[in-house]
Amino acid sequence: MNVFDHLFDSSKHLEKDFLLNSKETVSFHKLHSDSLKIASYLKETIGENQHITLISPNSTFFITAYLGILKSGNICVPLNFAIEQGNLDYILNTTESALVFISKPLKRKLEFNSNIHLIDEDESLEIREHQNILEMNSNFDSNRVAEIIFTSGSTGEPKGVMISHQNIIANTDAIITYLKLTSKDVMCVVLPFFYCYGLSLLHTHLKVGGSLVLNNSFIFLGSVINDLKNYNCTGFAGVPSHFQILLKKSQTFKTEAFPSLRYVTQAGGKLHTVFIDEFTEAFPTKEFYVMYGQTEATARLSYLSPEFIQTKTSSIGKAIPNVELKIVNDKGETATIDEEGELLARGENIMLGYFKDKEGTDLAIIGGWLHTGDLAKIDKDGFIYLVARKKEIIKVGGKRVSPKEIEDVILVIPEVEDCMITGFDDDLLGEAIQATIVFSHVIDQDDMKEKILKECSKHLSTYKIPQRIIFEKTIPLSATGKKSIK
Repeated sequence: MNVFDHLFDSSKHLEKDFLLNSKETVSFHKLHSDSLKIASYLKETIGENQHITLISPNSTFFITAYLGILKSGNICVPLNFAIEQGNLDYILNTTESALVFISKPLKRKLEFNSNIHLIDEDESLEIREHQNILEMNSNFDSNRVAEIIFTSGSTGEPKGVMISHQNIIANTDAIITYLKLTSKDVMCVVLPFFYCYGLSLLHTHLKVGGSLVLNNSFIFLGSVINDLKNYNCTGFAGVPSHFQILLKKSQTFKTEAFPSLRYVTQAGGKLHTVFIDEFTEAFPTKEFYVMYGQTEATARLSYLSPEFIQTKTSSIGKAIPNVELKIVNDKGETATIDEEGELLARGENIMLGYFKDKEGTDLAIIGGWLHTGDLAKIDKDGFIYLVARKKEIIKVGGKRVSPKEIEDVILVIPEVEDCMITGFDDDLLGEAIQATIVFSHVIDQDDMKEKILKECSKHLSTYKIPQRIIFEKTIPLSATGKKSIK
């Protein structure tokens, strides 16, 4: 089954609004029809199994293009709308994408080869106004690739995670089950849809006939609070920084009642216990779900049920429905209680593999088990606790950052002899970026910091710029020759 048909199975005829924003509303019925027109256009013009890139903030335009691409049998490649030109060029070349759905501001900002067809909001509207809906093949293999989500790889080059239609179907149904979602649910969305966590909100609420309120202005906390109240939102989903900012930066958040709010979910990195305690103390009647997942698992692998938020606060809980989790020690044996080992996962939500990277795929999926790269342990009650990441990726506000990418930028500066990028605990971001710099001769450190930040701002997204810069005479090496900062 095509995931499009699964998501719209019981909602395609609803005249109820799926999007509730004052500037952008669209019913389920219209969204279904408009997406079918985009799918029909794509079938007529390019056929199937082509990579189609999608670059846009959350909007009706994004959703319609995304669903249309999936229904057409093509492969959607949703990208961060703050993507650097170099990463964009790499992904377009790697995927051989000749068609890009892109919002107007980004169309003016980014550069594309002349042979790439760009479709903005205006052309998308024109397609929807004039395109006839074609008959679609109902005999569809659900194991086909639906989308490729690119994340930061350990080499600095973006890594493409291939997600199938069946992966999305399985993960969507599991999330709906444990969150007990219904058509009455209204989700306040501050997470971008190019991120698997954000996409899971889109998928689940489409499936149950719920609604979304899109908020692309989290920096204006008042707008988030107003949306939660004015649209009677029953759910809110965020990464650690969202909760930390709401709790620490807003003067009114904790004093609001939010009578319609039933639950909140948190994933995308560890939220410190102190913030969980602060939230649950302020909102004792709201259900707080701590969740854990990876892009390689479509979105979700485990959750901590709200009933255990006080007794198992720092745990990531247990496996979601129809997913198996186990911890394996260095000997390859199943770890005993409180023994550290690597967390492995198995289920229909596990990715098909990494795009054009068989070696990486074979290292990540062994015998049907996804090796998450995260160290964990399990307690006597079967609750899992993350200990550390084996991978070098740093998560800043839920976004994955490759240290090598930043190091490559800084090492271009002539005065820099060596550089190491690491993460450190940050109350707002979960993790923040530290640059340890070794310089070749005596310099003015303030001037050097300014130069480093200027160079980074020219080549990197804001969240990849180091929040802390320190200077050392040398960077120690471990016995294996790896850099190590204590």
